[in-house]
Amino acid sequence: MKTDIKTRGIGSRRGRSLARIGLTCSLMLCLIAGAGGCRQDKAAKAAEPPPSRLVFPDHGIYTGAYIDFGDNEDAVTLDAIEDFEKLVGRHQAIVASSSFWGEQNFPRKSMEIISRHGSVPLLYWSPWDRPYVQGRGPDRFSLKAILAGRWDAYIDQWADQARQYGKPILVAWGLEMNGTWFPWSGHFYGGGRRLDHEAPKLYEGPELYKKAFRYVVQRVRARGADRLLFGYHANNMSIPYERWNRIWAYYPGSDVVDWLGISVYGKQFNDGERWGTFHGVMDAAYRDLCRLDPDKPVILAEWGVGEFPKAGSKSQWLRDAFTAFADQYPRIKGAVYWHERWQNEDDTYSNLRVNSSPESLQVFRDGLAQPYWVTQPIYR
Repeated sequence: MKTDIKTRGIGSRRGRSLARIGLTCSLMLCLIAGAGGCRQDKAAKAAEPPPSRLVFPDHGIYTGAYIDFGDNEDAVTLDAIEDFEKLVGRHQAIVASSSFWGEQNFPRKSMEIISRHGSVPLLYWSPWDRPYVQGRGPDRFSLKAILAGRWDAYIDQWADQARQYGKPILVAWGLEMNGTWFPWSGHFYGGGRRLDHEAPKLYEGPELYKKAFRYVVQRVRARGADRLLFGYHANNMSIPYERWNRIWAYYPGSDVVDWLGISVYGKQFNDGERWGTFHGVMDAAYRDLCRLDPDKPVILAEWGVGEFPKAGSKSQWLRDAFTAFADQYPRIKGAVYWHERWQNEDDTYSNLRVNSSPESLQVFRDGLAQPYWVTQPIYR
C-alpha cells in the first residue's frame, strides 16, 4: 500500500452481450406467453439473488490488480480498469482498492463499478485517519479505541451497507501489521513486551492486534454481512525481524479468517535498497503463511517490483514470478499486482507499473497469457 509520503520501501510497498441476449429472450417470451407471462418472467428475474458465495479455483490463480486509484486508493473508475486490461490482455478477476476509516463511509460506488465489470472487489479496510502518512503512531482509530467500542457505530454502519450491497467482497483489515509503517502495527502497542510471565510466547503488540481483528470481524458478521471474506494480510518481511513480530504472532484464528494474504515486493526505491530476487522475497514468507492453516487459500494481496535497470532486471524478476506461479506455490489462488508510479520525497520516482519498460510489459503480457490464470470470479 502506497501513501502520501511514499515510504513503502521500508519493507512493504508500498457481460454486456449476455444482457442483450437475455433481453431478446424476454421479449420473445412476452410475445409467446402474452403480457401475463412477461410479468411473471420479470417477477422471477427480480427475485433472483445476487452472486452468492465466491469460491477459489481448484486449479489456477485469479488474475488481479490495484490500478493507481489515487492518494486515498479509492478513486475507482471503469476507464482505469478497462485500460489496464487492454494493456495486459486479460480480464481481472480481482480489482483492489481501499476503504480508509478516516473517510467514514462504505465505498458502495466503487464496489458497484467493480462488480458490474464482472470482477470481485478486494478492499483494504484500514483503521487509519487523515492525513494518511506512514510512520506515525496510533491515531483516533487506535486498536484500544476500537476495543473500547468507540467506533462501533461506524463498524455497524459499514457492515450494514456491505450487507445491503449484497455481493462478495474480499476484505483485508489492518494489513501489514508486522511492520512499523501503519499505526495499527504491533510495534506501537508494546511490541515484544511479554503479556504475562506465565505465557512467554504472548506479546503485547500482537495480542492487542489479534483482539481488535476478532472484534471487528465478529461485529461485522453479527450484522449479517455474510458475503464478506476476511483475509489475514501480512507483509513478507517482518520489521523488526524479531520473534514477537513474525507473521505467525499476529494470526487471530482460523474462525475469523477466510483467506491468507501477503505483500511481496521487489526493489521499490532508488536509495540503496538492494535488489532482491522474486524467490528471495517470496519463499520464506509463503512457507510461514501456509503454516498458519493447512487449508486456507493464499492470495498475493499485493505484489510488484520497480524499474531500476542499474540494480537488476525487472523483466527477469517478473519472468521468474510467472514461472514460479505455475508449479511452485500451489496454495496461491489469487495474485493482485500493484500497478502504480509515484514520486518520492527526494524527487526520484518509483515505477511499479507493468509498462515501466517495453520489456517488462511484454513479459507481463506473456505471463498473464499462461493457461493457469482464472480471469472470471467463480460463484456457487
